[in-house]
This record gives sequence, C-alpha cells and structure tokens, in this order.
Amino acid sequence: MRPLLSLIRGSLAFTGYTLNTLFWCIPILVLGLVKLLPIPALRKFMSYLVDGCASNWISVNSFNQNLLHPVRIEVQGNAELTRDEWYMVIANHQSWVDILVLQRVFNRKIPFLKFFLKQELLYVPVLGLAWWALDFPFMRRYSTAELKKNPKLKGKDIEITRRACAKFKDKPVSVMNFVEGTRFQAAKHQKQNSPFRHLLRPKAGGMAFALSAMGEHIHKLVDVAIYYPGKVPSFWDFISGQVDEIRVHVAVADICPEMRGDYINDRGFKQDFQEQLNQIWARKDGVLTQLSDKEEIKTEVSEQHA
Repeated sequence: MRPLLSLIRGSLAFTGYTLNTLFWCIPILVLGLVKLLPIPALRKFMSYLVDGCASNWISVNSFNQNLLHPVRIEVQGNAELTRDEWYMVIANHQSWVDILVLQRVFNRKIPFLKFFLKQELLYVPVLGLAWWALDFPFMRRYSTAELKKNPKLKGKDIEITRRACAKFKDKPVSVMNFVEGTRFQAAKHQKQNSPFRHLLRPKAGGMAFALSAMGEHIHKLVDVAIYYPGKVPSFWDFISGQVDEIRVHVAVADICPEMRGDYINDRGFKQDFQEQLNQIWARKDGVLTQLSDKEEIKTEVSEQHA
C-alpha cells in the first residue's frame, strides 16, 4: 500500500502546485506589464505588489506541503532577519527541492528571494514570464570559444548582471546565488577534486559581480547549509511524502569591504575574493560534516536498540 499512497499523495501535491502556480502567474504577469510604464513611483509600487503575490504563492505551496506531504524543517544558526534589509543569500545546491526549502524557510522573513537564472530559462512557458515580471536576474555566460570568435562580447555578461541588479536598489531585496553553479553529484565532486567533503568548488564570479553592481545597498550575507538526512531527495520524493526531516543552518554576517572591488580587472582582488569565498565554503562544509556525523551516530544508536 505504501507505493500506492505515495503515488496518490504525490499526484495530489503536484496538482496543487500546478494550479497554485497558474493562479498566481496571472496577477504577476499583469502587474509585470504595468511595470513597463515609464513612471518610477508606479514601477516601485507594482514591484511590491508582484513580490506580495509571489509570497502568497509560496504560502499556499507551504500549506500544500503541510497538508499532503508534511516534512519537519529544523532551522539552526543565528537567523536574525528582517524584511527591511538587502541580503546576498548563498547556499549549497543538491536538488530542486533546495529551492522549495529556501522559499519556505525565508518566506516573509526577508525580502522575496530573487534567483540568478540562465538566460535560456526566460523561454520556459509561463514561468519564464513570471520570473521576468519578478525581476529575476537572467545571466548570460559566454564560453571561451565564443569570446575568441567575438572579442566584443568580453564584459557583456557583467554589464547584463549590472543592469539586472540595478533594479534592486530602490527596494529591499534578497539576491540568491547557488555559487557552486550546479547541483552536487559524486561524479562532479570527484572530477573537480574538490577539497570539500560535501561541496563542489564555489564559483566567485556571479556573486562578485552582483556585489559590485549593488554597491553599498547590499551589506548582509546569509550563508545557508541544507542537509538531507538519509539521502538527497528528488522533487518526486519530496512531494510524495518520502522526506520526513530536513535540516537547515543559517548564518548571517556583514559583507566586509574586502569583498567589494573590480573582479574583472583587478587580479589581486579576484584572488582575494575567491579565497574569502573558499573560507566561507570551508565553514559550511564543517557545518554539513557535523550534521552528517550526528545523523550517523543517531542511525547507529537506533540500529543497536533495534
């Protein structure tokens, strides 16, 4: 019966997510179109309304989770947060479930999370336009081959980032960045020869560009470590009720002046920034190791009692 119940639960939850998304996409898109009017005060007001719709969307998703596939999310750390602050949020990335977890943990506690997205995601049906209306920063990365073929493209990706982040100076925002650049997998971890036990090597460029573009507006860093006891769940595992517990560690700190500079033209700053990010990643790896070790001890004790 368990597989059948998981199928029913997952199907109902997926239907709920889909209907909720379609429902809230309508006002988000309409308000996004109104934001095109060249009236700064109206644009700012519409931005608050759009973010409010998105927060309601997350609230309904959280209700869906609690009703159909309840999971306990244990939050640890010094999470003193406010909706009136500008934040840079960084986290480890293992699954699409990470996004649902981050949205649930931070919804209405900090400004609505704006994720860095690949330019191609703008063309995802419905959601692409919703992300555009929500001012998600779309990133365009040019390969080495493309730059060699057309040198004029050099620095264009940075300019795109600056323009995207310029919209965030008028109202508090939380800029979210998965600095590993991709989801953690054992094969990727081995290929990179990562010095971290639970993490891929962090990529500093996107974060450095965003901090540079935002200037002094953003001065708080929220470092998030997400740990899944047992195994990393897929989206289906999550919505079908196969996840009982998730642990999240949140550390909030000031962004030091040494993390602001010219990442492209200042080689010394580029090296220093990468080293600072490596240090943050080493601390995160330590947190994940502690959570993993505790889980192993808990499992051993349970097996002994059994």
